[in-house]
Amino acid sequence: MVAESVESVESVEVELAGEGLWRIVAGARECSVPRVRHVVRDLLRDRGLMGERYEELTDGLLLIVSELVTNAVTHAAVLSPRVTTELAIGGGQVRVSVEDGHPHRPKAVESDTEQTGGRGLMLVKSIALAAGGSCDVEQTGDGGKVIWASLPLPPPVQL
Repeated sequence: MVAESVESVESVEVELAGEGLWRIVAGARECSVPRVRHVVRDLLRDRGLMGERYEELTDGLLLIVSELVTNAVTHAAVLSPRVTTELAIGGGQVRVSVEDGHPHRPKAVESDTEQTGGRGLMLVKSIALAAGGSCDVEQTGDGGKVIWASLPLPPPVQL
């Protein structure tokens, strides 16, 4: 399938990569975190996944995107100048994934309360599990990694 360009926002490239699948590519810079989050928010809104019924889902997804892109920018930028975020909507779920070219596979660990960081992946895992979803870290074929989280869509409204 040929990718169709959807939008380009100052160093953030967005493409429709398939049915219900968007790929967002940004530079591994701090300014990319809110830009990617805003693109994901806009895509969710455009698909009707905003409002009171979806508030918990969208809040969780946007926090997950912020954490995963921040981790990639903070820890992988030296080996990975670009960060790729994918948003997939379908099959009763929404999945976000962030891929970078760094080989280190992080683990969700609880941090010392004295530390100011180190809880991002634990937070992602907690949000996903609380929503009835899942998350994982996988190696890519080119030696990098992809971290993903999948959350179920709310059940249809019964009339």
